[in-house]
Amino acid sequence: MNKESISKTYLNYINGQWVASHRNETSSSVNPARVDDVVGHVQLSTAEDVADAVRAAKGAQKAWSRMAYPSRGQFLYAVANRVEARADEIAQTMTREMGKPLSEAKGETLRGVAILRYYAAEGLHKIGDVIPSFDASSLMFTTRSPLGVVGVITPWNFPVAIPMWKIAPALIYGNTVVFKPAENSVVTAALLVECFEEAGLPAGVLNYVTGRGSVVGQAIVEHRDVAGISFTGSDNVGINVGMTALARGAKYQLEMGGKNPVIVAADADLDLAVEATVSGGLRSTGQKCTATSRVLVDRKVYAAFREKLLSKVKSIRVGDGLQPETWMGPCVNDRQMETVLSYVQIGLEEGATLAFGGTRATEGDLSSGYFVEPTVFENVTSGMRIAQEEIFGPVLALIPFENLTEALEIANDSKFGLSASIFTKNIGHMMSFIQDMDAGLVRINAESAGVELQAPFGGMKHSGSHSREQGQSAIEFFTEIKTVFIKDGGMYG
Repeated sequence: MNKESISKTYLNYINGQWVASHRNETSSSVNPARVDDVVGHVQLSTAEDVADAVRAAKGAQKAWSRMAYPSRGQFLYAVANRVEARADEIAQTMTREMGKPLSEAKGETLRGVAILRYYAAEGLHKIGDVIPSFDASSLMFTTRSPLGVVGVITPWNFPVAIPMWKIAPALIYGNTVVFKPAENSVVTAALLVECFEEAGLPAGVLNYVTGRGSVVGQAIVEHRDVAGISFTGSDNVGINVGMTALARGAKYQLEMGGKNPVIVAADADLDLAVEATVSGGLRSTGQKCTATSRVLVDRKVYAAFREKLLSKVKSIRVGDGLQPETWMGPCVNDRQMETVLSYVQIGLEEGATLAFGGTRATEGDLSSGYFVEPTVFENVTSGMRIAQEEIFGPVLALIPFENLTEALEIANDSKFGLSASIFTKNIGHMMSFIQDMDAGLVRINAESAGVELQAPFGGMKHSGSHSREQGQSAIEFFTEIKTVFIKDGGMYG
């Protein structure tokens, strides 16, 4: 019996039941490190399945929203406990399904636990303010109303953290959810949904539908009863999501990637800058929206930085994420691997030079997976495609600069504006960077990748829809303000 035949088939989760799709067809989720390892089979759903899920969510929403905030929070605490109890299983599934090293997968899973508990506690925080009225016999205050049914469409690169930072606030603020995970993280998502079921979440409050984005995602975005859509993914798809939602008056929230720079000033701690550049750019195989992509280095320290960087990159151990010695895993699938390799060719054709890497890694056990060597380009100019377009792979582009003014001009020469970092000891440089860098997240002497769960997260320009996720900012998307005016009507004489 081969591995594919014994892999579990996962169903959709609609109205508290695990059900097959109307199409009654499945697709396979495959381990990108060992393509003969099928992680599981999942439903290829239809618009009809989405309609069932939306109907269930709409039917459950009123009762869920009328439940006390602390009571909804208790459900999230229970889910957090279940995810924590199954953290090893979820992390191993994540690594098998999308390739990131097991230590990173375990850390992300525990971050999901922390996100759930953070929003569970939000159930005890204020949701409005008393506002003075010109009428002394009246009381005026604000409260919050949930949107209703929310569509949550998530990517494969953070298959626990991103769903949790969307689903948890949606639920605590009284919404119900239709959840569509990316095709390369569907089994991991199913395990998360099982945790909600095990925690006793009422039927219809969370619904899970799998399938192709062009079918399932589009049906969610177009459905008249989906009041809000929270999407993370590519900018091309995100623009379509936003336009479709806008056309029918639905609220939308988009996070669409970046081309994130790190600036290394002449006075930087080069060892720290190298460590952060490699970690920020190449961990998770560069498959992060906040990953470092452009490395801007003061010409006075360029040679020293380059030498240290290449020494570090050459020491990276590429392999199966389940192996403890692996530092960098595979690309998530063959399409992503081919995209990365195509950008390597584009860079060479544009006149950039490969300082290291740039090819598919096939030696030994790597021949059975989608592995690309960590790659460093130099002789890169800002106008090149490899300096402008999101590659979403383990590729760094070195660009020298003469002074901070030039560095900031290069850093801002992008349609994206998600994250950026600078390495310097100069307070003036730090302040200029904070003031002039067009990015939603700016970090000083720290890698570009990463944000704490209690802090707002989102981008400028084409990186997002000018909204923020995570922290207390989440309430701004998942609710609407309602102003209340109460006049005593003479009841007190």
